[in-house]
Amino acid sequence: MSTIYYIVMKKKTELTSKFGLKVKMERTKRGLTQEQLAERANLNHKSICAIEKGLTTPSIETVNDIAKAFGITLLELMDVDNFN
Repeated sequence: MSTIYYIVMKKKTELTSKFGLKVKMERTKRGLTQEQLAERANLNHKSICAIEKGLTTPSIETVNDIAKAFGITLLELMDVDNFN
């Protein structure tokens, strides 16, 4: 495996993990279960679980659906470096 590939994949994994933590933080801040969030975002609760664990990288459409379910902007949800 090349060094560049390793660095890119490591960064992607870090970002995916941070995003998952942000989704979980926003969900728990609102007192929602994974099932409730999934219903509001028209997703499967297993998808929410995988996103929160950083096991999958959601599409931009999915990120937007989750942001709408939280009542925040796409940019607010994607700002993984500023957790409130």
